[in-house]
Formats: sequence, structure tokens, C-alpha cells
Amino acid sequence: MGGYAKKGILDRLAQGPVIGDGGFVFALEKRGYVKAGPWTPEVNIEHPQAVLQLHREFLRAGSDVMQAFTFYASDDKLENRGNEAQQKYSGAAINKAGCDLAKDVASEGDALVLGGICQTPSYLSGLGKDAVQNEFRKQISVFVENGVDFLLCEYFEHIEEMEWAIEVCKETSLPVAASMCIGPEGDLHNVSTGQCAVRMAKAGADIVGINCHFDPDTSLKGMALMKVALAEAGLKPYLMVQPLAFHTPDAGKQGFIDLPEFPFALEPRICTRWDMHKYARDAFNMGVRYIGGCCGFEPYHIRAVAEELAAERGKVPRGSEKHDPWGGGLMMHTKPWVRARAHRSYWESLKPSSGQPYSAALSQPDGWGVTAGNKLLEQQKEVTPGSGPTTIGDCNGSVSARNN
Repeated sequence: MGGYAKKGILDRLAQGPVIGDGGFVFALEKRGYVKAGPWTPEVNIEHPQAVLQLHREFLRAGSDVMQAFTFYASDDKLENRGNEAQQKYSGAAINKAGCDLAKDVASEGDALVLGGICQTPSYLSGLGKDAVQNEFRKQISVFVENGVDFLLCEYFEHIEEMEWAIEVCKETSLPVAASMCIGPEGDLHNVSTGQCAVRMAKAGADIVGINCHFDPDTSLKGMALMKVALAEAGLKPYLMVQPLAFHTPDAGKQGFIDLPEFPFALEPRICTRWDMHKYARDAFNMGVRYIGGCCGFEPYHIRAVAEELAAERGKVPRGSEKHDPWGGGLMMHTKPWVRARAHRSYWESLKPSSGQPYSAALSQPDGWGVTAGNKLLEQQKEVTPGSGPTTIGDCNGSVSARNN
């Protein structure tokens, strides 16, 4: 690279929008590389080529940031509920492998490398600040040693734990981003969404916002509350948002986790690429400058975001080489009624159908209301049952019901 120095995240945000990547956990679970339940990233060691490929697809789609796949890679989570990943590989090894893979792909373009931490079973179990921060420090030390460009505290349901995470990140010299998996109703201990933003900024986060649990529309409603509260407090961090790629208008306070379709039947809720064009424009017009995605976001969703903001970014993603963002390529189709769809107004006005006869329009969330302080969430080192009926299939494909 001839001594070329990459422009850092804060400088990039000062110049215009930065496009994040998408949802590694859900994408790799669907591809058979991540186990639903623990959702931990030992795939970094077991199948590194799968992670490299997904990074490359997001880079080609327009992502400016390669986030190391270190979600839920704290040691306590890696051994929670009978998961053996920590003993088998070690948290440090999984985190280092995630950094190496992200760095490899970032070097193929002008992308930054991000190391992220998230909520811990230690917090949910009430083990206290020292124990929780010890989990964070173990991850962050790996990120610093491996030269990531900035840090992210993401997927926190409680502002208290978020503040503890930011505090540890600020022990480094790296820029810090912070995003909570909350909606307009606030965190799970009833701190308002706006106040969560203020507390993140006061804790030292350079970038604050929302990720996961809710769809783009709901997440942006939460961002609007954050923006107002930050302005009233005289705070000016950059804003970021990385929502789900699933429609969740019927989700409760805990978001899509309470929906009965979570996690294996969410496909009818998937956002279209046209939804993502609107999301990107709405977010940018609101003043959000870090715009990406979380669970459900595939590379084509990120490509739609990058294409919508191509003028503001001064470039079109490589993934658009054979793609017109509004279907212009359909003019080459053999069928005239398909050629008639080759314009923006058709796709912006479309109301997609689910294709499922008698499908419900909305769901009734479970709404258990269980959060930190409840014994049901305490850290366990062996597989623990749930508390409701489950359906178990035997080897012959028959189904039986039992209580866990």
C-alpha cells in the first residue's frame, strides 16, 4: 500500500455516510455454520472460509466496515447453557480468528476493521461490575493486540451494562461506538430511549445509536427520540443505526425475540431491497451517518443502502456492476409484462404478498418480561431446559410433545 494510511471512522463520518455490514449470526446459521441458541462464533475457527466469503460479499455490496465476527464471544457466553466452545477453542482464539478474517478482507478494499462486544450472561446473572468488565477486557485486549480500527459496544438491553462496557473501551485510545438493542420504549429496566442515548454519550461513546431487535421503521423512531434527547443535553455524538431486516410492527418491548416466529420462521417478514432504499434515505435525512444492518441483513440489502446513498458517498458499490438499482436490467427480459416492471415507481408502490394461504397479518408476542435480575437468566454451565412445551421429532420424523 506504499505507506497509505486509512482514514479513521470519525474522519469518515465527518465527511459523509459510512455503510456498515449485515447480520453474520443469522446468515451463517441459515448456511449451517452457527448453532441457533448459543449463537456463538466458533465458525471463525471451524469454517473460516465461510466467514471470509460473507465478509467479501458485504465488502462488494458496499460496506465500509468489516466487523469482526465476535458477537457473543465473551468467555461466559461461550460456555453458557452447556456450550463447549470456550473449552474447545478458548475465547481469545475465537476473537483473534475473527479479527484476522475481518482484516484479510478489509485489506482487499478501503474498509475499516471493527471489534465488538455485547451483553453478557454475567450481567444477567447479577455477578456485578467487576465480573462483567473482566469479560469485556478479555475481548478488548485481543482487539487492541490485533489492530482493529475502532470498537463497538452493541446489543445491550440495559444502559447500566452498556456504561460498564464503554468504560472499559475508553481504557484504550480507539474510537468507541455504542448501540443498544432497544426500541422507542427504552431499555428493559425502563430507562427511556432518549436517556439511554444521553448516558451513552456521557460515558464517552463517540457514536451512539440502536441495533437489532426491531425493523428499520421502529429503529428510526427510537433514533428520533435519541436525537432529541441528545440535542436537549447539548451532546453531539455521531448517530448510528443497524436494525433487523425483518418487519416487526407487532413486536413488544423486547423486539423480535418475543415473536413466536423467532428464530426459525421469520422469512415471511423479510424486508425487500426497496424497503432498504427507503430506510437508507430516511436514516440519512434524519442525520444518521453510520447506516448498516443486523440480523436478517444479507449483502443485497446492504447493496441497496449503498446504492441509495451513492451520490452522498461519491461511489457505487462493486456489487452493482451487473445490477441496476431500480430494475433497469429487466428491459432485457423476454416477457413484456416483466419488462414493464423496469422502473422505480413500480417497485416503490408494490405491496408484496407472503404467498402463504390464510397467513396471519401480525403475531401476538410472548411478552415474558424476563430480564436481568430474574433467576431464569442466570449463567449456567450445562444445558438447561425451558419452562414451556416443546416439540421433539424422532428419527422417523414423527413428532411428540413434552414439557421441559
